[in-house]
Amino acid sequence: MIIKNIESKIRLATLLSIGSFLTSIIICGFVSAYAYQQVANARQSIYILDNDIPILAKQTNMQMNRPAEYKAAVDLFHSLFFNLTPDDKHIEYQMEKAMYFVDETGVGQYNNLKEKGYFNSILSSSSVLSIQTDSIVIDQNRFRYYGKQKIDRRSATITRSIVTEGELIDIPRSENNSHGVLITNWKTIENKDLSNVSKNTF
Repeated sequence: MIIKNIESKIRLATLLSIGSFLTSIIICGFVSAYAYQQVANARQSIYILDNDIPILAKQTNMQMNRPAEYKAAVDLFHSLFFNLTPDDKHIEYQMEKAMYFVDETGVGQYNNLKEKGYFNSILSSSSVLSIQTDSIVIDQNRFRYYGKQKIDRRSATITRSIVTEGELIDIPRSENNSHGVLITNWKTIENKDLSNVSKNTF
């Protein structure tokens, strides 16, 4: 009888040990999952100090905001490439900044314009070029840009329709490309005069 009682107690102790071990594992699993969820939620929140008062600001999902960043990058690139003044240093600066947003197709267009004397004509005619964005259409990783460029010369003001298109790829963000967007296969599909208004030269 004594031996049977000892065996029963050993079995009971073993079962209790196994049960406690399994229960501990289950509790640890739940606690870990809860802690992970809390950390993930915390990462979605940013606190901004306003006069030493913390204000909660919610982060937005990167992919949800990506189309807006695509449009901003495309708009910035076209602004850099088409807004020019009769200053060779300014033109060089604009082109250098623009090239951070485009692949070799942009470099090709720049070199082509340079060879044709486009930038020299801006300097010689004291032209001021500015572009106004009408719309940017984003379709997944492709875009089409619609804008109007005004060329203000001493003798006339010319307005042109500018339409370009290309593809967009995600790249690591940098100081020179904060949106992390690279324009590829960029080409101009329309560049035509809409109006040419002469100025009084007297």
